[in-house]
Amino acid sequence: MFGTPPAATPDHVNGLSSLPEVYRQASPRFTGKITVPALWDRDRATIVNNESAEILRMLETEFGAMADPEIELYPEALRAEIDEINAFVGPRVNGGVYRAGFAANQEAYDAAVGELFGALDALEAHLSTRDFLVGERLTEADLRLFPTLVRFDVAYYGALRCNLKRLVDYPRLHAYTRRIWALPGVAKTVRLDHVKRHYWDDHEMINRRIMPVGPKVEFDEMPVAQAA
Repeated sequence: MFGTPPAATPDHVNGLSSLPEVYRQASPRFTGKITVPALWDRDRATIVNNESAEILRMLETEFGAMADPEIELYPEALRAEIDEINAFVGPRVNGGVYRAGFAANQEAYDAAVGELFGALDALEAHLSTRDFLVGERLTEADLRLFPTLVRFDVAYYGALRCNLKRLVDYPRLHAYTRRIWALPGVAKTVRLDHVKRHYWDDHEMINRRIMPVGPKVEFDEMPVAQAA
């Protein structure tokens, strides 16, 4: 739904009240799934793309002339490495939280959550020698990983049962997320209250019979407090 801040944002393009109306304006007989983001073409009055990774790439390669020339998210010299990182992060982390959360059975969940945390372990090690995923600069690869990490503890850890570890349990990934959060203009794009409400309110199809992998609790390893 569109609306007034801070609960929502108005539709400044078409003045509509909901995203389904935008999809129907683009195609009156549209009956498919309504997803965000949606890239709208004012001249053609239609949605031209609704896949986040593709839109991010388009903003760099097709709309670069409109952007800050000091910021290059997909530099030609790093493209092969960026594509390699994206191919790893996309299915294992960005998609991994959803494959775990929406798994239909225990076997599928166990496989998905195992792959997810294996990938997070690998990224934690990868960041031991660098501040960003590719080289020593922010790139498209970081902006694809950041949304999943910044939502992890408030949403995916609980609502999607990705609860073997929290983001804060990964020192380098946590510091990396904070590093991106602190960049000018980034923090104001994140509404953790919205994130939390969405994942707890809007996903009734999650199979609650599946046993979550965590949290990990080992009382034998904890020091016993002595009574005063």
